[in-house]
Amino acid sequence: MQTKEAVLSSKIEGTQATLDEVFEFEAQMDNKSEEKKKDINEIVNYRDALNFGVDALNSYPLSENLIKKLHGILLKSGRGQNKSPGEFRKIQVFIGRPGASIEEATFVPPAANEIVPLFGNLEKYLNSNEEKDKLVQIAIAHYQFEAIHPFLDGNGRVGRLLIPLFLYERKLLSHPFLYLSEYFEEYRDDYYALLRGVSEKQDWNSWIKFFLSALTVQAQKTEVTAIKILNLHQSLKEKAEDMNSIYANNLLDTIFSYPIFTTASLKKRTKIKNIQTFFNLINKFLEAGIIKDLTPEKQRNKVYVFDELMKVLRNR
Repeated sequence: MQTKEAVLSSKIEGTQATLDEVFEFEAQMDNKSEEKKKDINEIVNYRDALNFGVDALNSYPLSENLIKKLHGILLKSGRGQNKSPGEFRKIQVFIGRPGASIEEATFVPPAANEIVPLFGNLEKYLNSNEEKDKLVQIAIAHYQFEAIHPFLDGNGRVGRLLIPLFLYERKLLSHPFLYLSEYFEEYRDDYYALLRGVSEKQDWNSWIKFFLSALTVQAQKTEVTAIKILNLHQSLKEKAEDMNSIYANNLLDTIFSYPIFTTASLKKRTKIKNIQTFFNLINKFLEAGIIKDLTPEKQRNKVYVFDELMKVLRNR
């Protein structure tokens, strides 16, 4: 589910890679153009940043330092490498159509020398307990982050990352599996218009209503998806146990993380040391219908898919 969120959040910023293409790339299928690889790298970086944030919150609060580290991971490779990863911007920026001047901009964030005090206020607000409703708190904080626009690039993705991390830190989620990028992408024009509405007209009510609707819709979708995945895992676990192999459940758990794979890419991710045992299990999974061979014409470098899981992730 982290990978799906990474795909959708990056899509808002213009990346064109699909969920399938990311999994194919991780299966070491080197058949992508250089432009596609850049898109996929941005998506993988987003997922890495999310996973880093989850681990970091066990020891640290949502702070300027942590948020800069998330940004650094997000832009560690690909198009963002020259956009000061992990550092606040030092120049004035603006948002507008390509080629527009600052006078024609749709939004002009604060000057670079105002970022530190403004971000200090945001950090205090994120970690305060004065706001009675934590969902309203993160709605307001999300606007504040996007309005400050502290980085040269990646502000939208970092801002969306902070939502599940905040809800997780405040123990409103047992794991940050509630993502709003799908909703924001579907209602992209409303999303940006309502953020501007706060800046231009102080219309907080419309923005907060929109944000809470996004939380509600995505929470319901996430619950449905999670139940489908859990039920699928349980039903296949019973099949795996009938294979009379101590490694069957290990292989099953691995393909839940990497549902498109080659034998070479999957072997590295399992703890099955004996190569013959590994290939015997792959054949048993094929015979049981758990995985499908995507390249029946090949004798070597075959590609497999865990099709039932991919259908759930694609919402089919």
